[in-house]
Amino acid sequence: MKFRTRQIHAGVKPDPTTGAILTPIHQSTTFVQESIDEYMARGYSYSRSGNPTVDAFEEKIRDLEGGAGAAAYASGMAATVAVLMGFLNAGDHAVVSDVVYGGTHRFATRVLARFGVEFSFVDTSDPALVAAALKPSTKLVFTETPANPTLKLTDLRAISDLTAERGLLHAVDNSLLTPYYQRPLELGADFVVHSTTKYLDGHNATLGGAAVAATSEQLVQLKFMQKSAGSIMSPLVAWLTLQGTKTLSERMDRQSANALEVARFLESHQRVTRVGYPGLESFPQFDLAKRQASGFGAMAWFEVEGGVEAGKRLMRSVKLWSLAENLGQVESLITHPVTMTHGDMPPEERARAGITDGLVRLSVGLEDVEDLIDDLAQALETV
Repeated sequence: MKFRTRQIHAGVKPDPTTGAILTPIHQSTTFVQESIDEYMARGYSYSRSGNPTVDAFEEKIRDLEGGAGAAAYASGMAATVAVLMGFLNAGDHAVVSDVVYGGTHRFATRVLARFGVEFSFVDTSDPALVAAALKPSTKLVFTETPANPTLKLTDLRAISDLTAERGLLHAVDNSLLTPYYQRPLELGADFVVHSTTKYLDGHNATLGGAAVAATSEQLVQLKFMQKSAGSIMSPLVAWLTLQGTKTLSERMDRQSANALEVARFLESHQRVTRVGYPGLESFPQFDLAKRQASGFGAMAWFEVEGGVEAGKRLMRSVKLWSLAENLGQVESLITHPVTMTHGDMPPEERARAGITDGLVRLSVGLEDVEDLIDDLAQALETV
């Protein structure tokens, strides 16, 4: 079946008792057993270790990413934590994209580093730099592509070939493109991580995450982390995300088309000094974006003349764009990464990664694109 059919039907079927077309919300902590001899005969005992509604969502994202199995978590960070903690031990080393979600950087440097795990933040867009950063103790390469917020791309096939050659694991944060536009497992990755809060939900209604494994052996460890850390997704969140995912392709196509028009407008505006969007021919990795994914996504960034203060005036002046940290929603959002999503990153590391003080990030939504552009145009008059 093709993607649009699978995003609706994968993992779900009419309820066998009532015929309800929507998967029921099994809002129960406890599942009664038939007997000691038939313990777990139905597959469930306690919702921290498994729940039928959560299972339905896990099967859907597994199917869409093409993995051996999936584990759903309470947040995107919980999914990232499960991969990092599940496959790294004290004394191990991991290579991480230099441009990565601020929470991933924070967890690596301020939590796992305390327990003897070493991290190198490397420009993973250059496989030679990744190869040079590997050590005898390296176990994992964690890439985010497109990277948040600069949208720098990593060649997933090249990095996957490198890690396979060395017997290492490759995990990919695929939150910004989703399996509709990009499928890292097909390009050789071992894990895919999602903040399901973003495009899979798409309606600012849930906080959730998922990790998809390429092999059943890797899935065992992901499920172990889910149960042991108590980080499983709730049944209600799983149910809501199941509904959001059914319209993923339609939302992403419209949002991405809007993003391209917004980016072209910004690129032509005299008060805008720089624009980043993978669908622009001026984007440094435009050819890789076309080759590696089937769409460019709905994230863009820009800088304005006058630097930080001008950017702040612009963000105070927009009316339709909401100043908020999230992304991937039907509403258009505007963010200042240095003071918001990446505020915990040391300034020197932000500068090396290209996250400048004046960078403004856009998450383009489903509104009429003319309205979005008109709002940016009037705000740019204030800078």
